[in-house]
Amino acid sequence: MIMRKLLPYLKPYRKECILAPLFKMLEAVFELFVPLVVADLIDRGIPSGDSALIWSLAFRLFLLAVIGMGFSITAQYFAARAASGFGTDLRQAVFGHIYDLSFLDLDRQGISTLITRQTVDVNQTQNMLNMTLRLLLRSPFIVGGAWIMAATVDLRLSLVFAVVIPALSLIVALIMKLTLPRFRQNQKKLDRLMLLTRENLSGVRVIRAFGREAQEEAQFQKENAALNRMQKSAGALSALTNPLTYAIVNAGTVAILYFGGLRVQLGDLTQGQTVAIVNYMAQILVELIKLANLIVLLSRGLASASRLSEVLTLTPSQKTCEKPKAFRETDERVCFRNVAASYEAGGELVLKDISFSASSGEVIGIIGATASGKSTLVSLIPRFYDVCGGQVLVNGVDVRECDQRELRSRIGFVFQKASLLKGTVRENLCRASDNLPDARLWEALEAAQAADFIREKEGALDYYISQNGRNLSGGQRQRLSIARALVHRPSILILDDASSALDFATEARLRRSLLSLSYHPTVFLVSQRTSSLITCDRILVMEEGRVIAQGTHGELLLTCPLYRDIHASSMGEKPEAFSGKEGFSHA
Repeated sequence: MIMRKLLPYLKPYRKECILAPLFKMLEAVFELFVPLVVADLIDRGIPSGDSALIWSLAFRLFLLAVIGMGFSITAQYFAARAASGFGTDLRQAVFGHIYDLSFLDLDRQGISTLITRQTVDVNQTQNMLNMTLRLLLRSPFIVGGAWIMAATVDLRLSLVFAVVIPALSLIVALIMKLTLPRFRQNQKKLDRLMLLTRENLSGVRVIRAFGREAQEEAQFQKENAALNRMQKSAGALSALTNPLTYAIVNAGTVAILYFGGLRVQLGDLTQGQTVAIVNYMAQILVELIKLANLIVLLSRGLASASRLSEVLTLTPSQKTCEKPKAFRETDERVCFRNVAASYEAGGELVLKDISFSASSGEVIGIIGATASGKSTLVSLIPRFYDVCGGQVLVNGVDVRECDQRELRSRIGFVFQKASLLKGTVRENLCRASDNLPDARLWEALEAAQAADFIREKEGALDYYISQNGRNLSGGQRQRLSIARALVHRPSILILDDASSALDFATEARLRRSLLSLSYHPTVFLVSQRTSSLITCDRILVMEEGRVIAQGTHGELLLTCPLYRDIHASSMGEKPEAFSGKEGFSHA
């Protein structure tokens, strides 16, 4: 049931999944004949002193070993091929499915748990499959075969197996039942530890700035200890398998030696036959030890497979339109009609009754207090989140009724936190389109006020950017992120507080540059400072998820107390100092 969702990824490897256990069972067949040859050697070869017979039987043992080894190597090759291919395809499927999830789905699941599932859980599922193909059929076959072969040697003495094998099966089933839930808990605690590690590594500067190293180490130690306790609990139960198995099998061996010895003295049984039955018991012991280790892997693997199934069965909250509508070329680029939005179905609304429109080439500023819904509002335009009421239209088409890829190809979005990927400047700029001419890249860099510092870098466009742009300043990362959005000349440009790290002079040059773009995009500027929005054609003032006022900078200074307060705090002046006469020009 757990593996049902994962079975499609095994279909390309059906041949390997059949051949691997088949060759393992062929190996087992040859292994089962070994005790009979040993019995023949003890009963016939050694007592007679016939060297030719002894060498003949020894050669048979050697031949059985070589053929068995050949079958074993072949089986392991097919098992490894199936497991590695399955793991590769499964990892790719999980990665692709994660990309199909909306921002809301990713927020609900958590990035850390998705990383753990795509790495640790896939590896454990892959290891489980590898060992399952090699041992799941072989071990029961050896156990059953050894019992049958022992019965052919002596039926009465083989009755010991009738007690040993059910007892061992009961122990294995019980331990598996007890360990499986614990391994699932292990993975959840590993998720928590992964989250803590990720937060600490990404926020190490903040932690050191506040001198919180000791507290964070203590928190990590607490979570690590909790994981350790859970792993010990599962490990302790798993560790019971070997000693209990040894105890039962050794008790069976003692019984065989005792009753077999009595019958050897009576002449009902030969020494070779007794040794053969003991060897069959030893084979059962070895296989059950392997089976016990397989049970541990199965417990971990099934827990991981269950978690992977949860991801793969997770239905994206955003539905893709089967028959998307084509965009129309209209002057009204973006329109919000009575829009409401929330982060949870039926949850508290974070946006309420938002209505406005933006035409081609218009620059719209958005300002408001923290958590007023500014970023959420602009995130609805490229459909990062879905509305729960009303409509968001781009070029006259509801964003839920258009092709998502085409929609986002029309939009350049720069997030509040500048995120650059490891690679050259050219590779970062060409994320939207490959093989763009250098002139196009420099045009975007000039518009984003990033050309000067890129020219100074060694290699210019081929300058190598480290992970997260660590070798660039905050302002340089923001300007390069803006250039990346401008490269494909979007008809809608959204800057979500994307100039917060820029000085006033650079920001002013950036604003003038955006206003002079030849393709006249509709621009949305989200900012905390009024100085960034002075040249906007219209400014939306937001409070608690609503647009409470809109107008030019000068108009809002006269009519909107909240805007006046924000302007006063950003300029370090009293609200009464502003007459509302300034700020109407695009200059």
